[in-house]
Amino acid sequence: MTVIERPAVLPERFARWFESRGWTPRAHQLELLGKARAGRSVLLIAPTGGGKTLAGFLPSLVELSGAAESRQDLPTTRSPLLPPPLQGRSPSEASREGTDRPDAADTPPQRSPSRGEGAGSASVSIEQTPRRLLSTGRGVRREGGLHTLYISPLKALAVDIARNLETPLAEMELPIRIETRTGDTPPSKRARQRRDPPHILLTTPEQIALLLASADAPYLFGSLRRVVLDELHALVTSKRGDLLSLDLARLFRLAPCLTSIGLSATVAEPDELCRFMVPQQQGEARADLVIAQGGAAPDVSILDTREPLPWSSHSARYALGEIYQLVKAHRTTLIFVNTRSQAEGIFQDLWHLNDDNLTIALHHGSLDVAQRRRVEGAMASGRLRAVVCTSSLDLGVDWGDVDLVINVGAPKGASRLLQRIGRANHRMDEPSKGVLVPANRFEVLECRAALDAIAENAQDTPPLRLGALDVLAQHILGCACAGTFLADDLYAEVKTAAPYRGLTRRDFDAVVDFVATGGYALRAYDRFARIRQGKDGRWRIAHPGVAQRYRLNVGTIVEADMLKVRLVRSRASKLIPRGGRLLGQVEEYFVETMVPGDTFVFAGEVLKYEALVEEEVYVSRSASTDPKVPAYEGGKFPLSTYLAERVRGILSDPQQWRGLPAQVREWLEIQKWRSRLPGRRELLVETFPRADKHYLVCYPFEGRLAHQTLGMLLTRRLERARLRPLGFVANEYALAVWGLGDVAMCLQRGEPSLAALFDEDMLGDDLDAWLAESAMMKRTFRNCAIIAGLIERRFPGQEKSRRQLTISTDLVYDVLRSHQPDHVLLRAARADAATGLLDVRRLGEMLSRIKGRIVHKPLDHVSPLAVPVMLEIGREAVYGEAAESLLAEAADELAREAMQ
Repeated sequence: MTVIERPAVLPERFARWFESRGWTPRAHQLELLGKARAGRSVLLIAPTGGGKTLAGFLPSLVELSGAAESRQDLPTTRSPLLPPPLQGRSPSEASREGTDRPDAADTPPQRSPSRGEGAGSASVSIEQTPRRLLSTGRGVRREGGLHTLYISPLKALAVDIARNLETPLAEMELPIRIETRTGDTPPSKRARQRRDPPHILLTTPEQIALLLASADAPYLFGSLRRVVLDELHALVTSKRGDLLSLDLARLFRLAPCLTSIGLSATVAEPDELCRFMVPQQQGEARADLVIAQGGAAPDVSILDTREPLPWSSHSARYALGEIYQLVKAHRTTLIFVNTRSQAEGIFQDLWHLNDDNLTIALHHGSLDVAQRRRVEGAMASGRLRAVVCTSSLDLGVDWGDVDLVINVGAPKGASRLLQRIGRANHRMDEPSKGVLVPANRFEVLECRAALDAIAENAQDTPPLRLGALDVLAQHILGCACAGTFLADDLYAEVKTAAPYRGLTRRDFDAVVDFVATGGYALRAYDRFARIRQGKDGRWRIAHPGVAQRYRLNVGTIVEADMLKVRLVRSRASKLIPRGGRLLGQVEEYFVETMVPGDTFVFAGEVLKYEALVEEEVYVSRSASTDPKVPAYEGGKFPLSTYLAERVRGILSDPQQWRGLPAQVREWLEIQKWRSRLPGRRELLVETFPRADKHYLVCYPFEGRLAHQTLGMLLTRRLERARLRPLGFVANEYALAVWGLGDVAMCLQRGEPSLAALFDEDMLGDDLDAWLAESAMMKRTFRNCAIIAGLIERRFPGQEKSRRQLTISTDLVYDVLRSHQPDHVLLRAARADAATGLLDVRRLGEMLSRIKGRIVHKPLDHVSPLAVPVMLEIGREAVYGEAAESLLAEAADELAREAMQ
């Protein structure tokens, strides 16, 4: 039978509100509302400023307002899916929720099922309850429980959405309570939310995992009608998406009437997201798709600089004066950078130029939450002229009257760039304005490729991933913390999650066995036994402490050890004043590089390192002119495959050079004359002598991670050929290897041949041999072990250091490699190596592409195209004027040699 959906009509109250604002509901908003009313799950793809957020919440607001109106004169009763009021508990029942560190009241008591009631049942007797008034103070009675979950990849986005919803709720006098729940929510509020949930809860994937791992999850979520997944494309491409998919599978089981709404502005493959949003039963279930039409094309350009473009740099310091002039010429500017270190450096440099005393702020994830909220509030009220920020403000956040976005450095992906540019003129019918500031010459090509992709409305969001086994292990333990389970039932539930649709029963049982014993090689150690199977066939946690430790370690983001930074007065004695204003957190390894008296930039200030006391770094203000900038692990975006192919296309087609700056065109023309340029599907290999060494430089354009892995494998092969390699260096575009042997002469003789040197078989024995001893592979395994819960980072009252973790995981890694090479975690680590730190999969695709298309160009000295990667040799990760000067001197010397 065909179901015909009627066009949605807004209720009178909502129609009046739209009219009072001079708005007309957009077609995609009404279409989504109609499908949601028909009980359908829906994915909405709409350009920035197209009203996605309002569209996502409209069905819930309409339903809740209608339900409230129909209850005005009815006696209030408790929903059968709500638990009785939670009473106080003994200290032994207290636990903490992951990094949120909640108080004891945050974990409910265990509840024994009554006779005839199965484990996990959501039925309780109906009872009369006192009338509960809304916190809005409007005196409207409330019944029912949690109606809608809003899940965001960013805490800042959840907070911003809550703030933006206050206006329509107040103006329409809707008796609806909306609250946020993130890692920054006070423990007392989190505890109250479990006893008295709001109608709509705005939260993050980690919080959902924590709530589902509690005995009261059936009661908290049993009344749930809708889940809204904002910026869905950003949620599904990592292990956070794997965890979210498993949590969605559980929510769909706990709440039979649940439907989902997905919101996204940038999607390459909508069908994959549509599958992610609904349970995968027999066949391929999909959510309905609604695509908004129209929207103004963005106005994006590359900075037309008058300054010399650097050969190799990541800071864009050459353009600071021009960036400052752009800020002066606009009302509010967002300046996006790709790393927290860049954010600190650019912010400091702009302040030195700020003769007009413009209000410029800094925002990134390591700053104290209070400072981030102050910046967000000032942005929303229009009190700032510019904010230097990282991906912490990438998504969906609507910060007032932003009329310009500046992206410093290469975008790394067309979809990511479009997302950032969309922060400006956050309105569908007006063009978003953006300026790209490439940090070096190769980045000019990448920026040009991104602009061409935007003009064609091309997207390069990554494809949907296969579910990771370490994440599945964490989820299984969470299910045991919530109550007992049968393996057959849980396996059937897990397979309804799209990333795990192809999970075999053998792999599932292996993961359950890992959670229960640690695996064959570790089953003799009781510490690894976290669940056990009873005579009834049900699995349950082995000890109450297991649940407590789970809540302390839940999540898939493995961060480096962080130390709190507190600002105190400069000390004249050895006594360190305790307390001080909290500025944020820096990574421990960075602090280990400093001694008292060293200066560094953090939270927008130049600080002097005074002392490290326990887990806190005490600092004072300094007037130093040459401070360090904290370095952070991770945070670097890989060059997308799509943009890499476009860059190769630009290089191989001189007709496309006309839109490039004159100095970049000259660079490419001299390269064409001195050597050659790689074809779109070719690999150009240059060899040349320099300073008593011999160099091999190739240009795969596959990103730094794949190039580093290629460098490690090439050096092994060159060593076997007795060419005595000394080292290699890689950037996003090229790889340089140097040694003592004359590699050019050997290649010309065919000893080895180019085909053999770059053969795909290097991903066989060579890769396995290198991975066995690779520090990066051990680091990948360490991350998997932490996510899977084999190695617990946090214990009640204490936390393991990086050094302790490294020792623990390295020992386990060696044991498993020797005695159980097919262990679940080793398999998970190898899968991560394919797309993570090593990017083996992308390297394999490149080796296949270039087969039979490798071109060797022997030269007598360095080529113009090789200059950027040659400048990476021996370079330290230092930011500042002195480092830039040294780099400029080295660049001048190499450029004279290459361009002569």
